Amino acid sequence: MKTILSIACSITIMLSYLCVAETHEIGQKNKDFTKKVLTIKKGDIVKFKNLDPFFHNVFSLSDVKFFDLGSFPQGDFKEIVFEETGEVGVECAIHPNMIMTIKVEE
Repeated sequence: MKTILSIACSITIMLSYLCVAETHEIGQKNKDFTKKVLTIKKGDIVKFKNLDPFFHNVFSLSDVKFFDLGSFPQGDFKEIVFEETGEVGVECAIHPNMIMTIKVEE
């Protein structure tokens, strides 16, 4: 019974994120992110889309959100949900000058 309730609670939480979450798109163009700073709400989704004719990577070593989306070619995109508040530094492992900040608010 506890397992069923736990699963039901998890599904409810995930659905509540989906119902109120916004998706924000950040392009990767000319070896740069299309925004240097993005402010979003907790639970929002950020979609990184490669607009360049070569591979990009997206990663963060931030305590708030540690991730590595891997490398992907032109036209492809990767999405990630931000569940915690705070500032997240985002970079491209292939192009070290590509740096941006995502500010996650309540």
